[in-house]
Amino acid sequence: MNFIVRGDNIEVTEALREYVEKKVGRIEKYFDTPLTAPVYVTMKVVRDLHSVEVTVQLPGVVLRGEEQNEDMYAAIDLVVEKLERQIRKHKTKINRKFREQGSLKTLFKEDPVGTKANEEEEEFQIVKIKRFNLKPMDVEEAILQMNMLGHSFFVFSNAETEETNIVYKRKDGRYGLIEPEF
Repeated sequence: MNFIVRGDNIEVTEALREYVEKKVGRIEKYFDTPLTAPVYVTMKVVRDLHSVEVTVQLPGVVLRGEEQNEDMYAAIDLVVEKLERQIRKHKTKINRKFREQGSLKTLFKEDPVGTKANEEEEEFQIVKIKRFNLKPMDVEEAILQMNMLGHSFFVFSNAETEETNIVYKRKDGRYGLIEPEF
Protein backbone atom coordinates (compact mmCIF):
# COMPACT_ATOMS: atom_id res chain seq x y z
CA MET A 1 0.00 0.00 0.00
CA ASN A 2 1.23 3.46 -0.87
CA PHE A 3 0.42 5.87 1.97
CA ILE A 4 0.21 9.61 1.48
CA VAL A 5 0.03 11.04 5.00
CA ARG A 6 -0.30 14.72 5.75
CA GLY A 7 -1.09 16.79 8.80
CA ASP A 8 -3.06 19.99 9.32
CA ASN A 9 -2.05 21.81 12.51
CA ILE A 10 -0.07 18.74 13.54
CA GLU A 11 3.39 17.40 12.80
CA VAL A 12 3.22 13.86 11.44
CA THR A 13 5.87 12.09 13.48
CA GLU A 14 7.49 8.82 12.42
CA ALA A 15 5.58 7.05 15.23
CA LEU A 16 2.23 8.39 13.93
CA ARG A 17 3.12 7.44 10.35
CA GLU A 18 4.09 3.89 11.39
CA TYR A 19 0.90 3.52 13.45
CA VAL A 20 -1.24 4.64 10.49
CA GLU A 21 0.52 2.27 8.10
CA LYS A 22 0.18 -0.64 10.54
CA LYS A 23 -3.48 -0.03 11.39
CA VAL A 24 -4.82 1.05 7.98
CA GLY A 25 -2.73 -1.69 6.37
CA ARG A 26 -5.08 -4.19 8.05
CA ILE A 27 -7.72 -3.52 5.38
CA GLU A 28 -5.49 -5.20 2.80
CA LYS A 29 -6.65 -8.62 4.07
CA TYR A 30 -10.08 -7.92 2.54
CA PHE A 31 -8.75 -7.76 -1.03
CA ASP A 32 -7.78 -10.50 -3.48
CA THR A 33 -4.73 -8.63 -4.74
CA PRO A 34 -2.41 -6.17 -3.00
CA LEU A 35 -3.69 -2.60 -3.15
CA THR A 36 -1.84 -0.41 -5.62
CA ALA A 37 -4.12 2.61 -5.17
CA PRO A 38 -2.74 5.36 -2.96
CA VAL A 39 -4.18 5.63 0.54
CA TYR A 40 -4.69 9.29 1.46
CA VAL A 41 -4.56 9.98 5.20
CA THR A 42 -5.14 13.47 6.60
CA MET A 43 -4.70 14.16 10.30
CA LYS A 44 -5.99 17.40 11.81
CA VAL A 45 -6.11 19.03 15.19
CA VAL A 46 -8.77 21.68 15.79
CA ARG A 47 -9.43 22.94 19.31
CA ASP A 48 -7.89 19.87 20.99
CA LEU A 49 -10.03 17.55 18.83
CA HIS A 50 -8.00 15.13 16.69
CA SER A 51 -9.53 13.96 13.43
CA VAL A 52 -8.34 11.41 10.88
CA GLU A 53 -9.66 11.09 7.33
CA VAL A 54 -8.72 8.10 5.15
CA THR A 55 -9.59 7.82 1.44
CA VAL A 56 -8.80 4.87 -0.84
CA GLN A 57 -9.87 5.15 -4.49
CA LEU A 58 -10.34 1.70 -6.00
CA PRO A 59 -11.72 0.80 -9.44
CA GLY A 60 -15.40 1.72 -9.21
CA VAL A 61 -15.32 2.15 -5.41
CA VAL A 62 -14.17 4.88 -3.04
CA LEU A 63 -13.60 3.86 0.56
CA ARG A 64 -13.68 6.84 2.89
CA GLY A 65 -13.80 7.21 6.63
CA GLU A 66 -13.45 10.12 9.02
CA GLU A 67 -13.34 9.98 12.81
CA GLN A 68 -12.64 12.38 15.65
CA ASN A 69 -11.37 11.82 19.18
CA GLU A 70 -9.43 13.57 21.91
CA ASP A 71 -6.51 11.19 21.17
CA MET A 72 -5.01 10.82 17.67
CA TYR A 73 -4.23 7.12 18.11
CA ALA A 74 -7.81 6.43 19.20
CA ALA A 75 -9.12 8.37 16.18
CA ILE A 76 -6.95 6.19 13.90
CA ASP A 77 -8.35 3.03 15.51
CA LEU A 78 -11.91 4.31 15.06
CA VAL A 79 -11.44 5.20 11.40
CA VAL A 80 -9.96 1.74 10.66
CA GLU A 81 -12.98 0.10 12.33
CA LYS A 82 -15.26 2.29 10.21
CA LEU A 83 -13.44 1.29 7.00
CA GLU A 84 -13.62 -2.41 7.92
CA ARG A 85 -17.38 -2.13 8.59
CA GLN A 86 -17.80 -0.33 5.27
CA ILE A 87 -15.89 -3.06 3.41
CA ARG A 88 -17.83 -5.89 5.08
CA LYS A 89 -21.13 -4.14 4.44
CA HIS A 90 -20.49 -3.56 0.75
CA LYS A 91 -18.33 -6.50 -0.30
CA THR A 92 -21.21 -8.73 -1.40
CA LYS A 93 -22.97 -6.01 -3.35
CA ILE A 94 -19.78 -4.76 -4.98
CA ASN A 95 -18.64 -8.26 -5.93
CA ARG A 96 -22.07 -9.00 -7.40
CA LYS A 97 -21.97 -5.77 -9.43
CA PHE A 98 -18.54 -6.59 -10.87
CA ARG A 99 -19.56 -10.19 -11.66
CA GLU A 100 -22.67 -8.95 -13.50
CA GLN A 101 -20.62 -6.43 -15.49
CA GLY A 102 -18.03 -9.10 -16.24
CA SER A 103 -15.36 -6.41 -16.45
CA LEU A 104 -13.45 -7.15 -13.28
CA LYS A 105 -12.73 -10.11 -11.13
CA THR A 106 -14.13 -9.82 -7.62
CA LEU A 107 -12.62 -6.91 -5.79
CA PHE A 108 -13.03 -8.20 -2.25
CA LYS A 109 -12.19 -11.64 -0.92
CA GLU A 110 -15.25 -13.75 -0.23
CA ASP A 111 -14.31 -14.68 3.35
CA PRO A 112 -11.24 -12.91 4.69
CA VAL A 113 -9.79 -14.12 7.97
CA GLY A 114 -11.62 -12.81 11.02
CA THR A 115 -14.87 -11.66 9.37
CA LYS A 116 -18.39 -12.89 9.83
CA ALA A 117 -19.24 -15.42 7.14
CA ASN A 118 -22.96 -14.69 6.90
CA GLU A 119 -23.16 -10.96 7.47
CA GLU A 120 -26.59 -9.67 6.55
CA GLU A 121 -26.98 -7.27 3.66
CA GLU A 122 -28.54 -3.95 4.53
CA GLU A 123 -31.76 -3.15 2.71
CA PHE A 124 -31.87 0.31 1.20
CA GLN A 125 -35.40 1.64 1.30
CA ILE A 126 -36.39 4.82 -0.52
CA VAL A 127 -39.04 6.56 1.56
CA LYS A 128 -39.54 9.70 -0.53
CA ILE A 129 -39.07 10.74 -4.13
CA LYS A 130 -38.74 14.41 -4.97
CA ARG A 131 -38.89 15.90 -8.47
CA PHE A 132 -38.10 19.47 -9.41
CA ASN A 133 -36.98 21.58 -12.35
CA LEU A 134 -33.32 22.53 -12.38
CA LYS A 135 -33.17 26.29 -12.75
CA PRO A 136 -29.99 27.56 -14.42
CA MET A 137 -27.99 29.64 -11.92
CA ASP A 138 -24.45 30.41 -10.89
CA VAL A 139 -22.72 28.81 -7.91
CA GLU A 140 -23.24 31.80 -5.59
CA GLU A 141 -26.99 31.83 -6.25
CA ALA A 142 -27.16 28.08 -5.61
CA ILE A 143 -25.43 28.56 -2.23
CA LEU A 144 -27.90 31.33 -1.36
CA GLN A 145 -30.83 29.08 -2.33
CA MET A 146 -29.43 26.21 -0.25
CA ASN A 147 -29.01 28.47 2.79
CA MET A 148 -32.51 29.95 2.39
CA LEU A 149 -33.98 26.44 2.32
CA GLY A 150 -31.88 25.37 5.30
CA HIS A 151 -30.48 22.35 3.43
CA SER A 152 -26.97 20.93 3.59
CA PHE A 153 -26.81 20.47 -0.22
CA PHE A 154 -28.49 21.87 -3.33
CA VAL A 155 -28.75 20.44 -6.87
CA PHE A 156 -28.80 22.97 -9.70
CA SER A 157 -28.06 23.51 -13.38
CA ASN A 158 -24.84 25.52 -13.65
CA ALA A 159 -25.55 28.46 -15.98
CA GLU A 160 -21.88 28.71 -16.99
CA THR A 161 -21.25 25.03 -17.84
CA GLU A 162 -24.86 23.93 -18.53
CA GLU A 163 -24.23 20.82 -16.41
CA THR A 164 -25.94 19.54 -13.29
CA ASN A 165 -23.91 20.45 -10.19
CA ILE A 166 -24.30 20.10 -6.45
CA VAL A 167 -23.20 22.58 -3.80
CA TYR A 168 -22.89 21.39 -0.22
CA LYS A 169 -22.00 22.75 3.19
CA ARG A 170 -18.88 21.18 4.68
CA LYS A 171 -18.34 20.36 8.35
CA ASP A 172 -15.86 23.23 8.59
CA GLY A 173 -18.58 25.73 7.56
CA ARG A 174 -17.22 26.32 4.06
CA TYR A 175 -18.81 25.11 0.82
CA GLY A 176 -18.04 22.41 -1.71
CA LEU A 177 -19.03 21.98 -5.37
CA ILE A 178 -19.55 18.63 -7.09
CA GLU A 179 -19.22 18.63 -10.87
CA PRO A 180 -19.72 15.65 -13.18
CA GLU A 181 -16.68 14.11 -14.80
CA PHE A 182 -17.12 12.36 -18.12
